[in-house]
Amino acid sequence: MDESSANPAPTEDDDHHDTLWVAPEASPLTVVAHRVRMRYKVPRTDRAPRSGLLSKLSTRRSMVSVSAVRGVDLLVREGEFVGIIGRNGSGKSTLLRMLAGVEPPTAGAVYTSARPQLLGVSAALMSDLTGAENIKLGFLALGMSPEKAEELVPHAAELSALGEAVDLPMRTYSSGMSSRLKFAISVMAQPKILMVDEALSTGDATFSKRSKSKMDELLENAGTVFMVNHAPRAIENVCSRVIWMEKGRVVMDGDTKEVAAMYRSFTYRMARDREDEATGILREAFMHGEAQRAASVLTLPEDESPVVTDNVPELEPDPFDAIFERQMRAQRFPGVVFPSERRPESKTADPDPAFRRGEHS
Repeated sequence: MDESSANPAPTEDDDHHDTLWVAPEASPLTVVAHRVRMRYKVPRTDRAPRSGLLSKLSTRRSMVSVSAVRGVDLLVREGEFVGIIGRNGSGKSTLLRMLAGVEPPTAGAVYTSARPQLLGVSAALMSDLTGAENIKLGFLALGMSPEKAEELVPHAAELSALGEAVDLPMRTYSSGMSSRLKFAISVMAQPKILMVDEALSTGDATFSKRSKSKMDELLENAGTVFMVNHAPRAIENVCSRVIWMEKGRVVMDGDTKEVAAMYRSFTYRMARDREDEATGILREAFMHGEAQRAASVLTLPEDESPVVTDNVPELEPDPFDAIFERQMRAQRFPGVVFPSERRPESKTADPDPAFRRGEHS
């Protein structure tokens, strides 16, 4: 891949570049995230060398705080297929689990118009049963009647593209095959809100084509789909909107082609240890996405309530503080001393001590 294929900025004209992505206003909201944060408190072992017997008998541990998501606001509507991209550790999967209700946020709130279906009914599936038997079991766990579940088993088996392996025990499946089976079960249930984590990147061309067709059908029925992936190409093929996460924050949220192009340019330079250039692209993308982030912020009555904090130190301070947050400081003008900065007058010492003693002539 040459550098020309990873331009740091979109090539559209300025008018298009400044145009905000606008959600379909005629569609009702289905998912709202309001200042959601996820913060884990975990033990940290001090590996600094120590001498003496105590160092051999015990280890020093302290509690630290790890911020996975740092205040995210989202507004998502019916009929949207939203992709979430980001590097490993960017918080995209954590955000998806909070939107799905699997993990409650440590701060903020998530509102949904229906119960989200996170890809997976893993708790209901059994490794000793065949794929076909697990499909039926999954349908029953999602609330289908036995008759409806039996009717949809062949369709889900076809969608999974497992072939004859659908009649083998699930313990013989690879992780990709298991993901495709779970995807088929979830999407065939026609949820109003479906959330997919990496599943569409695990199949071949046949599975990709079938899954895309099924997703389109789901969206036509006024559904909302989220898909998490670290590969922008997989997101571009199916999503109408993309959210770029980095270090727990939303960098950009908008047009698929524009956001994916900026993200590819960023990761291209990071992979080649050109961090200064990558930081510049990240800064540009973050500033360009500021208006869209502001448009997603809600004002709720509980916003004025105090935030409860503890004394657990952060493992990694917010990396965006040094890059993006501007502090207003008094600017010093050359040759001007403000009254508040004037020092009190003091007597000037004589340069010649003999002058003070009257020894001069």
